[in-house]
Amino acid sequence: MPRRSILVFAGACVAIAAALAVVTMVVVGRQAPTPQSLEVGSTGQAQVGGPFQLVNQDGQPVDQTILNGKWTLVFFGFTYCPDYCPTTLTMLEATKARLGDKAKNLQIVFISVDPERDTPQALKDYLSADGFPEGVVGLTGTPQQVRAAADAYRAMYSKVGEGEGYTMSHSLVIYLMGPDGRFRGSLAHDIGPVRGAEIIERHMARG
Repeated sequence: MPRRSILVFAGACVAIAAALAVVTMVVVGRQAPTPQSLEVGSTGQAQVGGPFQLVNQDGQPVDQTILNGKWTLVFFGFTYCPDYCPTTLTMLEATKARLGDKAKNLQIVFISVDPERDTPQALKDYLSADGFPEGVVGLTGTPQQVRAAADAYRAMYSKVGEGEGYTMSHSLVIYLMGPDGRFRGSLAHDIGPVRGAEIIERHMARG
């Protein structure tokens, strides 16, 4: 085979190999689980959490010091959520049951991403429903306050639709914060009570 033909053939092989490598990376990337489906361990450097100014379901102003002294599961959602929010809260109730006495030092903080509809009273009525954990702290505020809190936790949300029938798209991560108010790790909303309790216990043991 002439030298020119050999070089052309070799070049074509390299191009094909490169293309296959790119396709492989794309396919693998699509198959890889998203961060929400994984437990994310804290390295001590994660910039998750921070100052916020909100009000609870009793209309009382609260800030990030509400996390101090207890282990806390922070979850962003809204009361009109048709599926993920109620199922997540139900899962957390079962998780606390599996933790037994250790759940006494664990609180759940539910931060609304829908301040337009989620007044303190709306949160209070919603969180008192049967099947949800007792003592959940519901937080809301002005749109600016809610956005600042979500940004601190790197939580994403957006309004979908117009008029009274709009809904909210939001991230589903559950953030585990230590008694010092610092991020320890995160749980997927669908991890289940058995695995969720195991992860929380492991972080509690580490302190």
